[in-house]
Amino acid sequence: MATYQINVNGARREVNVHPSTPLLWVLREDLKMTGTKYGCGISACGACTVHLGGVATRSCVVPISHVGDRSIVTIEGIGQDTVGRAVQDAWVEEDVVQCGYCQSGQIMAAVALLKHTPKPTEKNIEESMGGNLCRCGTYPRIRAAIKNAAAELTKGGA
Repeated sequence: MATYQINVNGARREVNVHPSTPLLWVLREDLKMTGTKYGCGISACGACTVHLGGVATRSCVVPISHVGDRSIVTIEGIGQDTVGRAVQDAWVEEDVVQCGYCQSGQIMAAVALLKHTPKPTEKNIEESMGGNLCRCGTYPRIRAAIKNAAAELTKGGA
């Protein structure tokens, strides 16, 4: 066991866990932040996506010992950001969610895409979102929401 000081959604948090504990389980079990989901445990589905140092990252395969001083943003904190809020609003407007299990990871990936590529093409969306799986098949609504959020952010000058 080791003590780690981590920055989650702008707040300093202290956890005492084994160094190999995946960030996903630190968030869910130790910090009780259950918005980030466990899907596969092998970085194949995207349900566990968070932003680590500003990069969309699969938290199920990142040991807490590798986080260092990089900031962590989860679905619970993404709405504090202009792009995050626009994506969340677009998700509601497009009625994206069906079962909802994958949606926190989908939103986190979409925010990362729009921060890197404010006016994404279909190809940009496909490449950025392709690794995030949705068993309900809401992909057309996800694409529409991303396009809507991009248009809103461009219109708003963000």
